[in-house]
Amino acid sequence: MSDKALTDKALTDKALAGKAAVVTGGSRGIGRAVVERLTADGADVVFAYAGNEAAAAEVVRTVRANGSGRAHAVRVDLGEPDGAERLMTEAEEHLGGLDILVNNAALTFTRATLAETDPADFDAVLAVSARAVFLTLRYAARRMRDNGRIVNISSLNTRRPTDGIAAYLAGKGALEQLTAAAALELGPRGITANTVSPGPVETDLLRAVNPPHALEVVAGLTPLRRLGQPSDIADVVAFLAGPDGRWVSGQNLGATGGLG
Repeated sequence: MSDKALTDKALTDKALAGKAAVVTGGSRGIGRAVVERLTADGADVVFAYAGNEAAAAEVVRTVRANGSGRAHAVRVDLGEPDGAERLMTEAEEHLGGLDILVNNAALTFTRATLAETDPADFDAVLAVSARAVFLTLRYAARRMRDNGRIVNISSLNTRRPTDGIAAYLAGKGALEQLTAAAALELGPRGITANTVSPGPVETDLLRAVNPPHALEVVAGLTPLRRLGQPSDIADVVAFLAGPDGRWVSGQNLGATGGLG
């Protein structure tokens, strides 16, 4: 068998070969790890990024170098009223269909009490964490192929809330309920919908809102005595997005290293 034939066979043997996926917030952190894992499993992925063009280009280069599925970056502000719809439309045109949707995008938030939270900041967080999720799910409900997969990324904070993050909690709480609705309504078509709730994971977002000493304390509280890595979460997403996750739907899986 020729080298090309061996390569083609390896690709078709992958769990997600021929699948079309959309990932929001895919240029860094957990989102980047998800893009790299889904493409490694054979999927073609369109991922959204807000503004870091260099980071998005690096993801595309990495995927191409690995010789796995393809990755295509779309710059879009999901906080804009038509951002999610534009993303999904462009993604489907590029991919030729939709089998997998992963909502990962989130805003870096400024800690503030309820009394101090600016309504404009609240609206901005909810626009990405809730409204954009609703719009992508609405699109998927109409256009996703049967037996598709929806995975939405929430947070351990909805189970173990802390003060000063009311807007973030509201957005993630809405995301979790939207996921539950999708699981109920789309289940008859074989489409699963699940939430993954990471614990503390080493990302730019985590470090932006927590001082180093706080992260050391949190790592010590986990039974595994470490912070999570983006790949830890990507592996869970890949399970839910793949054929082995076919009987799991409507669940909120904690990927927390035993914390919470």
